[in-house]
Amino acid sequence: MKRQAAYAGSFYDGREKNLIESIEKSFKSSLGPESLPEGIKYPNSPQPFFLVPHAGYMYSGPVAASSYLEMSKFAAPETVIILGPNHTGFGAEIGVPDKVTEWVTPLGSVKVNHEFIDKLMEINSLVSKSDSSHVKEHSIEVQLPFLQYILEEPFQIVPIAMKNQSYDASMVLGETVGKLIQKENVVVLASSDFTHFETHERAKNKDSKVLDAIEKMDAKSMYDIKFKLNVTMCGYGPIAATIETAKKTDRVKSKILNYATSGDVSGDRSQVVGYGSAMFYKED
Repeated sequence: MKRQAAYAGSFYDGREKNLIESIEKSFKSSLGPESLPEGIKYPNSPQPFFLVPHAGYMYSGPVAASSYLEMSKFAAPETVIILGPNHTGFGAEIGVPDKVTEWVTPLGSVKVNHEFIDKLMEINSLVSKSDSSHVKEHSIEVQLPFLQYILEEPFQIVPIAMKNQSYDASMVLGETVGKLIQKENVVVLASSDFTHFETHERAKNKDSKVLDAIEKMDAKSMYDIKFKLNVTMCGYGPIAATIETAKKTDRVKSKILNYATSGDVSGDRSQVVGYGSAMFYKED
């Protein structure tokens, strides 16, 4: 069973040629890395894990491209685990695909790694098979065209939609994923946007405090700041789980790669959404 793209034509272009052009525009943007991927530079180094935003490419594409440019410098992973928030409220507390075996985008289809999913469910009772968790969820789908663009080798995905983003659930998920990928060629992505619908300055101020906790890889502090300041970031659970997975796999260094708001694109800074990208990596 294939999951057809639900947001092609809205969050990103539904035509292959135009989609590739928009991805390349994101890489070349002055709000992004300002360069296209140039090939693998670190073939023998372990892939970092990443934080990426998930809005329409017009707004968050350049910030997402900052993470994807870094990913392109390392050897291609065989599997990409994408942790996203569940915006729809449908499906399981932590949902993975059930009958869906492929996800389709205008750039082709990507297979789901059901072998990994079965192993994950054996050791984490919070994870359930639920196609309805994903059918109308955009936070994972919008990452696929970027991945298809930068990864020349075939890869599989493990989409994980988190309706339950509690600190405890995120820590358990991060720990169990970390156990399973110790010797695997896997990359983990946390999909999240930051402050929603506040002024540019307020969003930037709040998000800077959250990003500081993320850069320190302090998930507990990130939660405390998020709730104390009412930061309306949507993927705090995926970020926390990714940080925990990073720690369990010796990725103990981090770097904030980019931050911008929708106001930087549109010029309207009265009500913006914040976007951040980051990487978690092993020390040399």
